[in-house]
Amino acid sequence: ITPNEYVLEQNYPNPFNPTTNILFSLLVAKKISLIVYDILGKQIAIPFESTAEGGKVYKTDFNGENLSSGIYFYRLQTANYTEIKKMILIK
Repeated sequence: ITPNEYVLEQNYPNPFNPTTNILFSLLVAKKISLIVYDILGKQIAIPFESTAEGGKVYKTDFNGENLSSGIYFYRLQTANYTEIKKMILIK
């Protein structure tokens, strides 16, 4: 993927069991958080929270081994941008 200002890819595989990959990238370096939530909006995990370099593609692995089957959301957030995508865990 070539980064525009922000790119948050759909996780793969989706549905997943128990692990999936989430790819994201930024055009310029920024402090970024990638947070996973359950269907009720409870924070489950923070797979990435740091300053991300611009122009680099980041791949984070998410392990849902200790979670129940269901719909989860992951959110990419900077100081001035938020994007959310849905993923499904099937056991």
